[in-house]
Amino acid sequence: MISDEVNKYLQMDLITSLLNHFDYQEAFMNYSQDGTQYHIGLQKGDVGKYVILPGDPKRCVKIAQYFDDAKLVADKREFVTYTGYLDGEKVSVTSTGIGGPSASIAMEELVKVGAEVFIRVGTCGGMSLDVKGGDVVIATGAIRMEGTSKEYAPLEFPAVANLDVTNALVEAAKNLGFTYHTGVVQCKDSFYGQHNAENMPVSYELQNKWEAWKRLGCLASEMESAALFVVASYLKVKAGSVFLTVANQEREKQNLENPVVHDTEKAIKTSIEAIKILKKDR
Repeated sequence: MISDEVNKYLQMDLITSLLNHFDYQEAFMNYSQDGTQYHIGLQKGDVGKYVILPGDPKRCVKIAQYFDDAKLVADKREFVTYTGYLDGEKVSVTSTGIGGPSASIAMEELVKVGAEVFIRVGTCGGMSLDVKGGDVVIATGAIRMEGTSKEYAPLEFPAVANLDVTNALVEAAKNLGFTYHTGVVQCKDSFYGQHNAENMPVSYELQNKWEAWKRLGCLASEMESAALFVVASYLKVKAGSVFLTVANQEREKQNLENPVVHDTEKAIKTSIEAIKILKKDR
């Protein structure tokens, strides 16, 4: 009779042999046709090394106005892409829609067609009383209170921005004379889970955690950075985030001045200047 130990090794050898002859490509759906990415509709050569990621597709036109020779290269679902040049460097802007799931899809597929450095540009709601509407927020890390990043990394793994990109954003904000803040932001999946927390069935969890984030010095709340930072770590690319603060609900609660600002121009200009700095320093 074959001993259990010998039998175990024979089984391992058989599994190894099968794996060596297995074509892994057959195990996965091929979502790319003729090199065109399934969701974003882009091929290699369509985008530059640097890509700005707004959420709103309409914001792409606004950002592309800062490019030289900007051209629309794809418009599919929530993903709109323009490519042009900044100081001779090929750059792109691709919208991601709202939230981590679509943002992660955009990053995954953009990396496949050649993108390497990402700057998320969007809006946020202030949490720290120091952050006012109209201020710029540059995220150094993000609280992973969303679902997408959990399918990439255990919760113990931090969602952190790339240092080179973050430093470039800080330098850009300084050069432009903007009031800015650097620190941790909170990422969630439900917009109304934040703004109507007391009426949610899980209000006890939402409100308690919100209070914890405030006590820990969290600057603002948004919806994409945690996923993007973790996916960037997995894909070995660089990512950072810059936001325009729309308003601050905590300042409103304290009856403090609470300006409401919707113009994202400051965040856009910061991202454009940061790419120029990154290009110069590389």
